[in-house]
Amino acid sequence: QVLLVESGGGSVQAGGSLRLSCAASGFIYSARSMAWFRRAPEKEREGVATIDTYGGSTYYADSVKGRFTISRDNTKNTLYLQMNGLQPDDTAMYYCAAADRDWFFPTNFDRYIIWGQGTQVTVSS
Repeated sequence: QVLLVESGGGSVQAGGSLRLSCAASGFIYSARSMAWFRRAPEKEREGVATIDTYGGSTYYADSVKGRFTISRDNTKNTLYLQMNGLQPDDTAMYYCAAADRDWFFPTNFDRYIIWGQGTQVTVSS
């Protein structure tokens, strides 16, 4: 069974940090580019960060650049998102996703076709 399971969400105050994790199973994790997305209430889904199969190339949305770091551990089949300097505008459901192949798709978000169930991040001012 193909599965992505996010964890690490929670409630923090502005300026705080959280580290999201995404455990993958049921497919060859190391052969897929990965991504983090988020959806806030009444807003469109946003591609937050993407990473290639080796972790050597990354992309960040302007809204998180310099504050968030995407990384992966292919030995543990796990994707991470370190979030520092959190702000109320970062409040959203965060999802990890796997691409449909091993090419790196920095902003081709429609190529990410395997999705987790999401983890909620709430930042209070």
